[in-house]
Order: sequence, then structure tokens, then C-alpha cells
Amino acid sequence: MQAPETAGATPSARERILATSYRLFARRGVLGVGVDEVIERSHVAKATFYKHFPSKNDLVLAYLDRREDEWTHGLVEAESERRGDTPEERLLAIFDVFDEWFRSDDFDGIAFITVLLEMGRSHPLGQASIQHLANLRAIVSGRATEAGLRDPEGFARSWQILMKGSIIAALEGDVDAARRARSMAATLIEQHR
Repeated sequence: MQAPETAGATPSARERILATSYRLFARRGVLGVGVDEVIERSHVAKATFYKHFPSKNDLVLAYLDRREDEWTHGLVEAESERRGDTPEERLLAIFDVFDEWFRSDDFDGIAFITVLLEMGRSHPLGQASIQHLANLRAIVSGRATEAGLRDPEGFARSWQILMKGSIIAALEGDVDAARRARSMAATLIEQHR
């Protein structure tokens, strides 16, 4: 992925395509957005699109990578790190971050789950989604290890169930889902001491 454009500079064609598709895919899923719409809304020629992204799958892979950079690392990991002084506090702070996210206009669910459900686990995009979810789980497992919890991998898998479940519940309209999940997460920590 290219470095972000400098302030005031006109975004490159590649960046316009990626930014446009990011917004569209996040709101409507990858199956609900066609290449022609991305081209039109990005204000690029079809040849320019295919120069940067030889296929829609290549564009979706770039979208998933950006989502991991911005959401997994930029929001979930960095914000929960900032909010907690100990590994346990940083784990629980994930749900504090979720609580704010669920209540914001930017809440759009989790791209990795959406793409996995749309494409299936055997499709290359489904496999990429599974890997991005594993990367998120590794962050949780690392914090569990730092906290001295038993079975960090098993803990992280259970923790991720709470994360995914709260996101789905919030999509259903339960804006308090992160608070509910945080309470269950505290119990999970106690079970793994």
C-alpha cells in the first residue's frame, strides 16, 4: 500500500479508487458493489482502475489490508492500548473502544466477517478474511500472555467470540452490546487466571 498523500495534494488515482471502494464495501459489502460503480465514483478511467487493481479480488484484498491497518491496528489495538495501564485493562478497553464505535456514525460492522460470509471460507477472499481475524486474535492472545492468563490461545478464541457477537448485536440495534460483552469479558479473564 502506498504512503498516504500529503496534506493539500490531490490523491492519486490508486488512492481515490481505494478510498471510494473502502466506503462502498464497508457499507454494502463486496458483492453489492461493482467495479463500474467504483470506477465512476473514483473518477478514473477503466484502464487506470485495472492498472492499479487487475481484478476486483485485488481491490478487495487491498481493502481488507487497509481495514486491518485502520480498524484493527489504528482503532482497536492502539486505542485500547492507550486506555489501559495493564494487559488486563487493555483487554477490557477493547470493549470501551467498541462502545464508542457502536454509538458513532462510523459504525459499519466488521469487514472481515462480512467478506467471509459473502465469499465463504474456501474463496481466496474468505481465506484473507480468516487471516485478518487471526491477526486480531493474536493481539488478544499476546495481551493474555502478558497478563499471565492460562491458555492464551483458547482465551483469545473465546474473547473473539465476545467481540464478534457484540458487533453483530450492535448491527441488530443493541448499542449497549459492548457494555454487555465487557461484563462477560471480565468473567472470562477470571476464568483464565
